[in-house]
Amino acid sequence: QVQLVESGGGLVQAGGSLRLSCAASGSIFSINAMGWYRQAPGKQRELVADITSGGRANSADSVKGRFTISRDNAKNTVYLQMNSLKPEDTAVYYCNADVDDDYGLSNYWGQGTQVTVSS
Repeated sequence: QVQLVESGGGLVQAGGSLRLSCAASGSIFSINAMGWYRQAPGKQRELVADITSGGRANSADSVKGRFTISRDNAKNTVYLQMNSLKPEDTAVYYCNADVDDDYGLSNYWGQGTQVTVSS
């Protein structure tokens, strides 16, 4: 079994920054794509950004130029640097990973971390 553990959420004023981390652990052979999603109250979960094992990144238009995704393959960890935060970025942020583990190719989610941006 694989676990994804997120950290780094919190309360920040508009214009501030936060850095989220997500570390994968367990019986991992390799990790393909890793990504961050978010879900605001009353809204569907949406992709924020994802990144391949080779480092090719993709992000939502709403965060382009403000958020940067990166990963450390040696540590099985993905990061989300969030700058110029806006109140509309308030949501629970979830880590996601496509993992080659004991069961073959499996998709995992973290437990979520709350990000609250005050105006």
